Amino acid sequence: MTSAFSRPRRSLSRWGRRLTSLAAGGALALTGLVALTVPAHAAAGPPAYVANFGGSDVSVVDTSTNAITGTINVGNSPTSVAVNPVQPRAYVTNNADDNVSVIDTATDTVAATVPVGGNPLKVALTPSGNSAYVTNNVANTVSVIDTATNTVGVTIPVGSGPYGLAVNPSGTTAYVANNVDDTVSVIDTATNSVTATIPVGSGPTDVTVSPSGTSVYLTNNSGATVSVISTATNTVSATIPVGTGPNGVAINPSGTTAYVTNSSGNSMSVINTATSTVTTTVPIGSLPGKVAVNPSGTAVYAANRAGGSVSVIDTTTNTVTNTINGFNDPFSVAFAPLSPPAGADIDVDLTAQPHLSILVPYLTYTLTAHNTGPGAVTSATLTATLPPGASATTLAAGCTLAAPTVTCTYGAIAKNASASKTFRVPLHLLTLGKVTVTGLRTTSAPADPNPANDSATATCTAVSVILVTCP
Repeated sequence: MTSAFSRPRRSLSRWGRRLTSLAAGGALALTGLVALTVPAHAAAGPPAYVANFGGSDVSVVDTSTNAITGTINVGNSPTSVAVNPVQPRAYVTNNADDNVSVIDTATDTVAATVPVGGNPLKVALTPSGNSAYVTNNVANTVSVIDTATNTVGVTIPVGSGPYGLAVNPSGTTAYVANNVDDTVSVIDTATNSVTATIPVGSGPTDVTVSPSGTSVYLTNNSGATVSVISTATNTVSATIPVGTGPNGVAINPSGTTAYVTNSSGNSMSVINTATSTVTTTVPIGSLPGKVAVNPSGTAVYAANRAGGSVSVIDTTTNTVTNTINGFNDPFSVAFAPLSPPAGADIDVDLTAQPHLSILVPYLTYTLTAHNTGPGAVTSATLTATLPPGASATTLAAGCTLAAPTVTCTYGAIAKNASASKTFRVPLHLLTLGKVTVTGLRTTSAPADPNPANDSATATCTAVSVILVTCP
């Protein structure tokens, strides 16, 4: 199979020269592991998904036994895997096909294919699971995928040769490593625009954000260093010398230790994040790429692209305890959590009831948030959009009016329970005919895993102020 990295596209040529320490057999050996979370899988241990660049497929690994339990066919030359933290979906960048495969992790089958920009390399999810960010290396852009519709909603211009990408724990900011122009683009996820550009070391490749969200760690492949960025100032606060050809970087769940693979040295540098110093260097497999820490923080996984294997390192002893074989040019890994996140699905309902009289006719609307689980709702906001010229009165507690929108806030809602708010719409303010009001869930916590039932519409027909029908 022809490598996607050999295609004659503009920015890859310089990118290839900058990452010569990763080359093997004339192809760029840019391996990758990504520490992410996924819904529970049928395997006995937390499953891991490994993208095989050479096999155009994804291997499913039972991490309790470190055995490959399945294979999922995706597109050509898959490079990065990210898994939705709320929904049973995994996202795979297919570098040679310029698209992203969406895997249903409940069935281990491809549910959708999303076209993106040229040579996609890295994908990362927001904590809400609503958006997937994808770096397009030759297009110098980032595609933002709406995970509800599996379509690209926004394309963001960034620096030259974007490769690594990470989203902070609060989901407000994405950081993009631009490998060609030695910068990091800072993206505001609310506006999907670049708000800052940070100069870093030579050949930035991979990026990760600390669990606290206060620091960004970035490998400089050509500079043999790791840049530490303060997210408060968007400046480099420390530069840490590591091995030759640093490629992947990951941080343990407690934020105390960072792990960096050195592709040319076949080793992994272990960094104390409090002192920004290397405390030990661990020999691992041949041509290691990206690195990931398992959800419990007890083991580090490093892909060895040249050997078709993954090294498993014990974080207590910093020694290799297992080598998993049987991969075809492994490129990236995403871990499942020890337990699934407790999302809460809100099913929105809106009903209308006419109250007719000659003096003050009105419609009473009931806006209901029904929690179908699996977790409890801690808070939610629903809106109701009124017809043009309409207003609302007698609003329930927690509801406000900014015409034409009624906004209602809800507190805790237990699983399988409901909470309702009411308001009135006077009929004399309406034009006779169809009267349509639409209710919508705008925000809720924890994340809502099912956007399909987030809205509801109530339509009444007003023949006169004393004759109104509401189905």
